[in-house]
Amino acid sequence: MELQGIVFDWGGIFTLGTFDGQVVRTISEQYRVPLSHVSNAYFARVEKLELGEWDLETFFEDLSRQLSVEGSYKVFEALFLSAVNPNRPMYDLLAALPPGLKVGLLSNNYPVISNYLRTGNRFDRFDAVVFSNEVGVKKPDRGAFELIDQRLSVPAPAALFVDDNPANLEAAEAFGYTPHLFLDTQTFVRTLARYGVRLP
Repeated sequence: MELQGIVFDWGGIFTLGTFDGQVVRTISEQYRVPLSHVSNAYFARVEKLELGEWDLETFFEDLSRQLSVEGSYKVFEALFLSAVNPNRPMYDLLAALPPGLKVGLLSNNYPVISNYLRTGNRFDRFDAVVFSNEVGVKKPDRGAFELIDQRLSVPAPAALFVDDNPANLEAAEAFGYTPHLFLDTQTFVRTLARYGVRLP
Protein backbone atom coordinates (compact mmCIF):
# COMPACT_ATOMS: atom_id res chain seq x y z
CA MET A 1 0.00 0.00 0.00
CA GLU A 2 1.26 3.47 -0.86
CA LEU A 3 0.37 5.50 2.16
CA GLN A 4 -1.52 8.67 1.23
CA GLY A 5 -3.02 9.63 4.56
CA ILE A 6 -3.30 9.05 8.29
CA VAL A 7 -6.40 9.48 10.44
CA PHE A 8 -5.74 9.93 14.16
CA ASP A 9 -7.84 9.65 17.26
CA TRP A 10 -7.06 12.34 19.85
CA GLY A 11 -7.43 11.00 23.43
CA GLY A 12 -4.73 8.47 24.28
CA ILE A 13 -2.74 9.46 21.17
CA PHE A 14 -2.12 13.17 21.61
CA THR A 15 -2.71 12.96 25.37
CA LEU A 16 -0.81 11.07 28.04
CA GLY A 17 -3.38 8.68 29.42
CA THR A 18 -7.05 9.10 28.64
CA PHE A 19 -8.68 12.48 29.05
CA ASP A 20 -11.76 10.99 30.74
CA GLY A 21 -9.72 9.16 33.35
CA GLN A 22 -7.83 12.33 34.21
CA VAL A 23 -10.92 14.53 34.42
CA VAL A 24 -12.73 12.02 36.69
CA ARG A 25 -9.75 12.06 39.07
CA THR A 26 -9.62 15.85 38.96
CA ILE A 27 -13.34 16.20 39.75
CA SER A 28 -13.01 13.71 42.60
CA GLU A 29 -10.15 15.70 44.14
CA GLN A 30 -11.72 19.13 43.58
CA TYR A 31 -15.12 18.30 45.09
CA ARG A 32 -13.94 15.65 47.55
CA VAL A 33 -16.27 12.99 46.24
CA PRO A 34 -15.22 9.31 46.10
CA LEU A 35 -13.69 8.42 42.77
CA SER A 36 -16.17 5.59 42.14
CA HIS A 37 -19.14 7.96 42.61
CA VAL A 38 -17.68 10.49 40.20
CA SER A 39 -16.83 7.79 37.66
CA ASN A 40 -20.34 6.32 37.69
CA ALA A 41 -22.03 9.72 37.36
CA TYR A 42 -19.59 11.01 34.75
CA PHE A 43 -19.73 8.05 32.40
CA ALA A 44 -23.52 7.83 32.67
CA ARG A 45 -23.75 11.34 31.19
CA VAL A 46 -20.70 11.89 29.03
CA GLU A 47 -22.25 10.55 25.84
CA LYS A 48 -24.54 13.58 25.80
CA LEU A 49 -21.40 15.72 25.52
CA GLU A 50 -19.89 13.46 22.86
CA LEU A 51 -22.99 13.72 20.68
CA GLY A 52 -23.42 17.45 21.21
CA GLU A 53 -26.77 17.03 22.98
CA TRP A 54 -25.50 19.00 26.00
CA ASP A 55 -23.06 21.85 26.31
CA LEU A 56 -20.51 21.66 29.12
CA GLU A 57 -22.49 23.95 31.42
CA THR A 58 -25.56 21.70 31.21
CA PHE A 59 -23.34 18.70 31.90
CA PHE A 60 -21.87 20.45 34.95
CA GLU A 61 -25.29 21.36 36.34
CA ASP A 62 -26.60 17.82 35.99
CA LEU A 63 -23.42 16.25 37.36
CA SER A 64 -23.44 18.63 40.32
CA ARG A 65 -26.97 17.63 41.24
CA GLN A 66 -26.09 13.96 41.01
CA LEU A 67 -23.00 14.36 43.19
CA SER A 68 -24.67 16.86 45.56
CA VAL A 69 -21.92 19.43 45.17
CA GLU A 70 -21.96 23.17 44.55
CA GLY A 71 -19.56 25.34 42.66
CA SER A 72 -18.95 27.78 39.84
CA TYR A 73 -19.27 26.63 36.25
CA LYS A 74 -16.22 28.73 35.32
CA VAL A 75 -14.16 26.89 37.92
CA PHE A 76 -15.41 23.59 36.54
CA GLU A 77 -14.59 24.59 32.96
CA ALA A 78 -11.04 25.49 33.97
CA LEU A 79 -10.77 22.21 35.84
CA PHE A 80 -12.05 20.33 32.78
CA LEU A 81 -9.46 21.95 30.54
CA SER A 82 -6.70 21.30 33.07
CA ALA A 83 -7.23 17.56 32.55
CA VAL A 84 -5.70 17.82 29.07
CA ASN A 85 -2.19 16.35 29.37
CA PRO A 86 -0.53 16.70 25.94
CA ASN A 87 1.67 13.95 24.55
CA ARG A 88 4.28 16.36 23.21
CA PRO A 89 6.34 13.81 21.24
CA MET A 90 3.23 13.02 19.19
CA TYR A 91 2.63 16.70 18.49
CA ASP A 92 6.26 16.93 17.36
CA LEU A 93 5.70 13.92 15.10
CA LEU A 94 2.54 15.50 13.70
CA ALA A 95 4.46 18.64 12.74
CA ALA A 96 7.19 16.53 11.11
CA LEU A 97 4.92 14.50 8.84
CA PRO A 98 5.74 15.05 5.15
CA PRO A 99 3.57 17.77 3.57
CA GLY A 100 2.34 15.42 0.83
CA LEU A 101 0.72 13.14 3.42
CA LYS A 102 -2.86 14.08 4.24
CA VAL A 103 -3.73 14.02 7.93
CA GLY A 104 -7.15 13.71 9.54
CA LEU A 105 -8.49 13.78 13.08
CA LEU A 106 -11.56 11.74 14.09
CA SER A 107 -12.33 12.14 17.77
CA ASN A 108 -15.20 11.43 20.12
CA ASN A 109 -14.89 14.80 21.79
CA TYR A 110 -16.65 17.43 23.87
CA PRO A 111 -17.72 21.07 23.69
CA VAL A 112 -15.05 23.42 25.06
CA ILE A 113 -12.32 20.80 24.48
CA SER A 114 -12.83 20.80 20.70
CA ASN A 115 -12.63 24.60 20.65
CA TYR A 116 -9.56 24.54 22.88
CA LEU A 117 -7.76 22.13 20.56
CA ARG A 118 -8.32 24.40 17.59
CA THR A 119 -6.26 27.10 19.30
CA GLY A 120 -3.18 24.83 19.37
CA ASN A 121 -0.29 26.00 17.22
CA ARG A 122 0.03 22.62 15.46
CA PHE A 123 -3.65 22.02 14.84
CA ASP A 124 -3.41 23.42 11.32
CA ARG A 125 -1.47 20.30 10.27
CA PHE A 126 -4.78 18.46 10.17
CA ASP A 127 -6.29 18.59 6.69
CA ALA A 128 -9.68 17.37 7.93
CA VAL A 129 -11.29 17.22 11.37
CA VAL A 130 -14.40 15.48 12.66
CA PHE A 131 -15.40 16.00 16.30
CA SER A 132 -18.35 13.91 17.41
CA ASN A 133 -19.90 16.71 19.46
CA GLU A 134 -20.11 18.87 16.33
CA VAL A 135 -21.58 16.27 13.97
CA GLY A 136 -23.80 14.20 16.29
CA VAL A 137 -22.21 10.84 15.52
CA LYS A 138 -19.30 9.07 17.19
CA LYS A 139 -16.99 6.13 16.69
CA PRO A 140 -17.45 3.26 16.23
CA ASP A 141 -20.57 4.27 14.26
CA ARG A 142 -19.91 3.91 10.53
CA GLY A 143 -21.26 7.40 9.95
CA ALA A 144 -18.25 8.88 11.75
CA PHE A 145 -15.87 7.12 9.35
CA GLU A 146 -17.92 8.23 6.36
CA LEU A 147 -17.55 11.86 7.43
CA ILE A 148 -13.76 11.81 7.84
CA ASP A 149 -13.47 9.85 4.59
CA GLN A 150 -15.41 12.56 2.73
CA ARG A 151 -13.48 15.44 4.28
CA LEU A 152 -10.00 13.98 3.92
CA SER A 153 -10.51 12.84 0.31
CA VAL A 154 -8.07 9.93 0.60
CA PRO A 155 -9.22 6.40 -0.29
CA ALA A 156 -9.63 4.53 2.98
CA PRO A 157 -7.40 1.61 1.89
CA ALA A 158 -4.57 4.11 1.33
CA ALA A 159 -4.76 5.50 4.88
CA LEU A 160 -3.74 4.36 8.34
CA PHE A 161 -6.26 4.70 11.13
CA VAL A 162 -4.55 5.25 14.47
CA ASP A 163 -6.48 4.69 17.70
CA ASP A 164 -5.96 3.23 21.16
CA ASN A 165 -9.41 1.61 21.28
CA PRO A 166 -9.67 -1.85 19.67
CA ALA A 167 -13.42 -1.43 19.04
CA ASN A 168 -12.78 1.70 17.00
CA LEU A 169 -10.00 -0.02 15.09
CA GLU A 170 -12.27 -2.93 14.25
CA ALA A 171 -14.88 -0.53 12.89
CA ALA A 172 -12.22 1.40 10.96
CA GLU A 173 -10.93 -1.79 9.36
CA ALA A 174 -14.47 -2.82 8.40
CA PHE A 175 -14.80 0.57 6.67
CA GLY A 176 -11.59 -0.02 4.72
CA TYR A 177 -8.85 1.68 6.72
CA THR A 178 -5.60 -0.02 7.71
CA PRO A 179 -5.77 -0.08 11.53
CA HIS A 180 -2.89 0.69 13.88
CA LEU A 181 -3.24 0.16 17.63
CA PHE A 182 -1.35 3.03 19.25
CA LEU A 183 1.01 1.96 22.02
CA ASP A 184 3.63 4.71 22.11
CA THR A 185 5.32 7.23 19.84
CA GLN A 186 8.43 5.21 19.06
CA THR A 187 6.46 2.13 18.02
CA PHE A 188 4.38 4.33 15.75
CA VAL A 189 7.53 5.85 14.21
CA ARG A 190 8.69 2.34 13.31
CA THR A 191 5.30 1.61 11.77
CA LEU A 192 5.54 4.74 9.63
CA ALA A 193 9.02 3.69 8.47
CA ARG A 194 7.59 0.39 7.22
CA TYR A 195 5.28 2.43 4.99
CA GLY A 196 8.16 4.53 3.71
CA VAL A 197 7.40 7.62 5.80
CA ARG A 198 10.69 9.15 6.94
CA LEU A 199 10.78 11.74 9.67
CA PRO A 200 13.58 14.27 10.30
